[in-house]
Amino acid sequence: MRMIRRTFVATAVAATAALTAGTAFAQGKEVKIGYALAVNSHYGAAANAWAEGVEKGTNGAYKFKQFPASALGGERELIEGLQLGTVEAAIVSTGALSNFVPDVGVVDIPFLFRDTQHARAVMDGAFGQDLLAKFQKRGLIALAWGEQGFRHLSNNKHAVNGVPDLKGLKIRVTENPVHITAFRTLGASPTPMSWPEVIGALQQGTIDGQENPISVLVSAKLWQVQKHLTLTSHVYAPMALIVSPSFWGSLNAAQKTAFTEAAKKGALASRAFVDNVEKKGVEEAKANGMKVVEKVDQTAFRTALEPAYKEYAKKFGQKTLDSITAVK
Repeated sequence: MRMIRRTFVATAVAATAALTAGTAFAQGKEVKIGYALAVNSHYGAAANAWAEGVEKGTNGAYKFKQFPASALGGERELIEGLQLGTVEAAIVSTGALSNFVPDVGVVDIPFLFRDTQHARAVMDGAFGQDLLAKFQKRGLIALAWGEQGFRHLSNNKHAVNGVPDLKGLKIRVTENPVHITAFRTLGASPTPMSWPEVIGALQQGTIDGQENPISVLVSAKLWQVQKHLTLTSHVYAPMALIVSPSFWGSLNAAQKTAFTEAAKKGALASRAFVDNVEKKGVEEAKANGMKVVEKVDQTAFRTALEPAYKEYAKKFGQKTLDSITAVK
């Protein structure tokens, strides 16, 4: 009787172990992915497409678990998590990345890109792909360039129609030396700040305004804390789809290909989201009470930024800037 009972117990334990293993396989290995905004944003669009592509490309061996809205911390914390291996994947802006991969800062130079078509041609071309390769030396594996769109300015003080209107405005900028130099040169008071702190700072009046693409303005409903919007289109804002080197090292060649191809799909999804929101986002801002200045004299802004451009040329090389400008 005891023998029968032991045999039954052993069989039950084995069956349970097999079932658990089967369930784990069916669920796939978990890949934590973090990003700054809500799921219904360009970040979320990229993450969803990336996740779907990975699951299909690996036959369900890997599945993403998303942590939107800075649930794993600000972008600096996300990047550090990637380097440490505590986060497997992340989608982050160049605003934070330039502190880790300094060469990325060049794409944040104001009015460097003529329009969206030019920017995408640069990021998809040799320059953009060479830039992705530089991440590896900094403890990061960057797979694709997604998009946020062109950055615009909002504030609570007054309408910004030109450069003089920026004088003294406390503008939140990303923790990015290129952005800081630009706004200081234009006469504003740039205040570097992690995104999770921004809404509270605007509500409390610690800062007067911020600058971000329309995609961010809409997903964060910035009209709830900002009165004025000026469509400056001063900086093109890409974002990078990145994985941790330690996680990357655990993948075989076929899995790496699947993650890379899926990341490219995620990048395209973010661009499609931006294209859509750019068309209707400004009207939504107006409908929610924001006063919008739809056009500024960009030539006047460029002239005011001449001292900053000299600094950028020293830092990144005039040849690099010219090569970007020359892309058709």
